[in-house]
Parts: sequence; C-alpha cells; structure tokens
Amino acid sequence: MKSVDLGNEKTWNSILKLALPAMLAQLVNVLYNIVDRIYVGNIPSVGSISLIGLGVCAPITTLITSFGYLIGLGGAPLFSIALGEKNPKKAKEILSNAFLMLLIVSALIMLTFYLSIDSMLYAFGASKASFPYAKTYLTFFLIGTFFSIVSTGLIQFLTAQGYSLFAMLSVLSACVLNVILDPLFIFTLGLGVKGAAIATVISQFLSFSLALYFLLQKATVPLSFGSYSISTDIKILKLGFSPFIIMASDSLILILLNSVLAKTGGDQGDFYIEVATIVQAFESLVTGPLLGISSGTQPVLGYNYGAKNVPLIKKAEKQIMMFGFFFTVFCFALSFLLSRPFSQMFVGFSNAGSQSEAIVDASVRFIRIYMFGIIPLSFQYVFVDGLTGMGQAKYSIGLSLNRKLVIYVPSLLLLAYFTKDPSSCFYAELIADVLSGLVTSIVYFILIPKIFRKRLAEKDEDIVLVQDDKNSI
Repeated sequence: MKSVDLGNEKTWNSILKLALPAMLAQLVNVLYNIVDRIYVGNIPSVGSISLIGLGVCAPITTLITSFGYLIGLGGAPLFSIALGEKNPKKAKEILSNAFLMLLIVSALIMLTFYLSIDSMLYAFGASKASFPYAKTYLTFFLIGTFFSIVSTGLIQFLTAQGYSLFAMLSVLSACVLNVILDPLFIFTLGLGVKGAAIATVISQFLSFSLALYFLLQKATVPLSFGSYSISTDIKILKLGFSPFIIMASDSLILILLNSVLAKTGGDQGDFYIEVATIVQAFESLVTGPLLGISSGTQPVLGYNYGAKNVPLIKKAEKQIMMFGFFFTVFCFALSFLLSRPFSQMFVGFSNAGSQSEAIVDASVRFIRIYMFGIIPLSFQYVFVDGLTGMGQAKYSIGLSLNRKLVIYVPSLLLLAYFTKDPSSCFYAELIADVLSGLVTSIVYFILIPKIFRKRLAEKDEDIVLVQDDKNSI
C-alpha cells in the first residue's frame, strides 16, 4: 500500500487521498459511542434510564480519548514538517518520544479517573436513577483506556506519513467488531450497559494492535525506541494543546451542559439530558468527518511548510476550505430529512410511548437549531487545524479557546440564568459556532501572510526541534 505523495503539485489528489479515509475513520470513531447508545436505548424496560447514564459518560469518554489527540496531533504535524525537510532521523525521534508519552499518559489517566469515578459522575450530571448505569459503563470502559489513548495517538502518525488507508483500516476494523459484539453482549448474554462497555474495550484493543503493527512493519519511518528528549516532548505537547482543547473542551461543555440541564430542568432534568445525548450524537456525525477533513489533511500543509512551498500551501488550504464548506452545506440540508429517524433509533419500539415521542420531538427541534451553525463551524475547523498543521500553536490555541471558553460557556450560563428554561441552553452552541467561525476567519487571513513571510526567512534547522523560546511553535 503506497503512501500519499505530500509534495505532489496536484494537491486535490493528495487532499482526497488523505481526507476521505480520515473522514471515514472519524465517522467510524464517532459510531463507537453512537452504536452503544442506540443498542442501550433499546434495552427493554431500562433503555431510557440506561441511555441517560451513557449520556453522562459520553463527554467523559471523549475527554479520555482527547489525550490521545493531545500527543498524536501534537507530534504528527512536527513529524510531517521533518519529512518535508528531508530529515527522517528527526521524524523518527518525534515518533519515539510521542509513543513513550502515550504510554505514560494513558496509565495516569486511567488511575485518576478510577479514583474519582463516583464524585465525578455526580458532578457531571448523574442522578440517583442514572448513576448505577453510568458507573457500570464507565468502570468497564476505563479498562480499555490504554488501548483507546495509544491507538488514537499512533493513528495520527500513519496519516502523517501518507498511510491514510492504514489509519482508516485500524479504526474501521474495530468499529465493525464493536457492532457485532454489542448485541451479543448486551442482549444475548444479558449484560446490558456492562456488555456495551466490554464490547468497546475489545474493539479498542483491535484498533491498537493494528495501528502498532502497521507502524512497526509497514511504515516508511517505523516506530523505534530511544532518542528521548524533554524539549521534543514539550514541543509536542505545545502543538497538541490546540486539538486537545478542541476535543477536551467539547467534553467539558457537554459536562457543563448536562449539569446546567440537570439543575434548571428540575424533575425534567433527566429528560433534557437524554435529549442532549441524542442531539450531540447527531452533531458528532457531522463534526467527526469534518475533523477528518481538517486534521487529516494537515500532513500536506506541514510537509510543504517544512519544504517552504508557500504556493502549494495556499492552493491546498483553499481546496480544504471548499471541501469543508460543501460538506457542511450537504449535512445541513440532509439534517432536515434524517433528524427524526435518527432520533427514533434511540428510543426504539420496546420503549415506545408518549414520553418517547416527546424526546424525539425535542431532539429533532434542537438538532435543527445546532445545524444552523454547522456551516460557519467548518471555517473554524479548517483554519484552526490548518494553523496547527503548520506548527502555529500559539494562534490555534487562542482560536480554539475563543470558541468554547470565551463564547460558548458565557452564552450557556447567561441563557440559563436569565430564561430559567433548560431548552434555551441549546442555543449556546449555535451562538458559539457562528461567532467563532467569523472571528477565526478574520484572524486567519490577517495572520497567514505574516506566517509565510517568517517561514521563508527561517533556516530549516530553526524549525521543529531547535527553535529558541521566542520562536518556539
């Protein structure tokens, strides 16, 4: 299986070869949790409360996975830049350091979450009714923390070398296995939410095994051990902080949203958390592939940034922007057709009734509100990940924080405070997506000429590993 030629003048070909497998891989990654929720929502008698328990766990499991992106999407752009500089030794050093950090971080995260599981679930929106189901799922899910974080990080280095199909196969194989194991464990063996978690852990192990095998046996720059460097680790963490913030803040605002809904909803708190679970699941079907477009194409930008090929970067970024724009336009139109049947899958026939119909109606309403912000969100994703791909962490971090912490959180809290209506909280996402897309676009077009001028003036050895603090990425 040949790797993609990252320096190819026909950038559209390279973008498609990288983006399409990355989109599918991200979509499949999203389906892990969605498939679990659909099956769990259809458990006879306890499907609704079980789904609420998984809704409380969903942002926590996403937060855990985001630590894989912290290192994977921090090291992969630096890796691509080194390849563009024709420096495989430097690339190998980055990969070995990233692998060691993935091992350490996964162990620390698993221990931390196990020690705080009860207080964490209650703080993040679990009620007395949903807590047992949330704790059961998360307890067993944490067993696979190592496989989840390490595989997520390693897959980014397959894409960074142009092996996007290997990366896709690692994720796709695991998802297929998860879909097969879920009904077996949940219904046939009668394990319920425990079975959903066990199926996910086994699937994550398969993804980890395949990613490790491809990097050891098939990659142009294989995984090796040694050449560890604190300065390299710091640069990986610095650059990875932006995609980590995007992923982690998505989790944190879901946790905050669940907490606000539980507080403002009163007796209807669980109802609104279940609705939010369905709405966020639908949105992730769009933002997952969108992340595949924006992050999957980073190797083209990073490689040509390392090679100082500014015209090719401009050409590629324009094509990536149009790709993201038309994809979100298509998803926006499609949402009006699919929002209802999608929502109905979560309540199922076994749990039919007036309450289920109310959940579906509310989910459809709020899905459509979310989708009105999805098109401007494409510019946020493409431009922020584009800056990250070129090693511009100090800009991408600020723009990432702006969307979630500067715009979303105040909007959510103000809407909840002044309206006292939990349904108004769903408008915070629309406000954040529209405003952040506008702000990021303006900032990007102001900054990018300066970034290109600075890069053309630099010597190759000033990039990636030996920049001083003033110019560090």
